[in-house]
Amino acid sequence: MAGGLIQLSRNGWCLCALAAVLAITPLSSVDGVERGGSLFKRPLNNPLSSYAQRQDVISRLPLQRLTPKAQQRILAIAKSPTLYRRLPTQAIDCDREMFLFLTRNPEVMIGIWDLMGITAVQTRRTGPYQFEAEDGSGTDCLVDLVYGDPHVHIYVAEGSYDGAMVAKPIRGKGVFVVRSSYATGSDGGTTVTGTIDCFVQIESLGADLVARTLSGLIGRSADNNFVETARFMAQVSQASAKNPPAMIDVAARLPQVEETTRREFLAVINGIAEKSDDRLRTAGNPTQRRSRSTPRTINPRR
Repeated sequence: MAGGLIQLSRNGWCLCALAAVLAITPLSSVDGVERGGSLFKRPLNNPLSSYAQRQDVISRLPLQRLTPKAQQRILAIAKSPTLYRRLPTQAIDCDREMFLFLTRNPEVMIGIWDLMGITAVQTRRTGPYQFEAEDGSGTDCLVDLVYGDPHVHIYVAEGSYDGAMVAKPIRGKGVFVVRSSYATGSDGGTTVTGTIDCFVQIESLGADLVARTLSGLIGRSADNNFVETARFMAQVSQASAKNPPAMIDVAARLPQVEETTRREFLAVINGIAEKSDDRLRTAGNPTQRRSRSTPRTINPRR
């Protein structure tokens, strides 16, 4: 599940790993956000060439909604990447609000993995649209959400690796474009379909050559990270519908998460549980409804 992502980070590819965490930082409850402020070649059964696909992604960016500074920052990377890759499209059963919340608050998933004892990654939010992450093995990065709406999120990351595998630090930058769409099924559930286009620049000739040589291996790892992270998001959403008291307890114990974010997570869990109850009531299955004896909200523990 998360193991692939963590292993990738330990190998020094934190930009890729954090992008595959599905991408990244809170927009509060606003549907559109503007801030002034990847990775691997493969068209994935797309008739467009890799270059044409990149140009298509760039042409569809909402640049007119960004400040000139943000535009310049994105295009400087996206127009001349060392590596480019479109990760495989994923379709998951996941509540829309949960998908958006986890996409914009990746520290929540990292906190859950921390509780499970399967990650050493530490995160620190440095602003409402920015956070730092490090894995304790020489990899650190700074991730910015420069634009977000329900269907498109654009992240820019800068990071470095200075571990045992290299003689001198390797630095890199990445732009990650997440696109998502939503469909409601006959049962009232939501299917989220999404993909990520990744652009990465490596600031070292040696690293550039190594990255190109190993692009296939790196790309497969990124694909796997994205697939497993998407599945995990679906599991969090489904657990919130089927067993909200357990998810509320998890939210209360999350490390690496600010209390404001924790309370937002609780609100999303409660909202999913209410919608699940409503669907059961509409379907005429009162015996399947959860007991109301367990409170739906609690005062989160610090």
